[in-house]
Amino acid sequence: MTNEQREGETIVSISDLAKDLGLTTRTLRYWEEVGIVESVERQDGATRGYTPYYVRRIKFIMKLKELGLTIKEMQDLYAAYGDAKQTEKMIPRLIETLDQHVAKVDEKMAQLASLRQDIVGYRQKMMKQFAIFSAAER
Repeated sequence: MTNEQREGETIVSISDLAKDLGLTTRTLRYWEEVGIVESVERQDGATRGYTPYYVRRIKFIMKLKELGLTIKEMQDLYAAYGDAKQTEKMIPRLIETLDQHVAKVDEKMAQLASLRQDIVGYRQKMMKQFAIFSAAER
């Protein structure tokens, strides 16, 4: 999935981009392998390069990753975005995916709140038993 550079665009090398974004070059290569990132067409095995457009996409992918999206979900979004590069086709799918993640987070928060209640209850029980044990030793 490589594309050619547009005239006048600055190309950032994979090593410089990785360093600037706090990623590894292996991560960028992997993302390209799985089809969620593209680089400009390389001449005779030259180093991968990224136009400003691809750098923005990589930053977007980093944000999606931070939000908890899986590689598969990112691949689906990229497919929805399509070859026409139409954002309006991707946005509804992104909203749907984010809604699913919000539901998962809400579920986990409820489970954690329940666990917290159990731990606090157990702690209080132990404190009472310790108080009875301490009083009996005196």
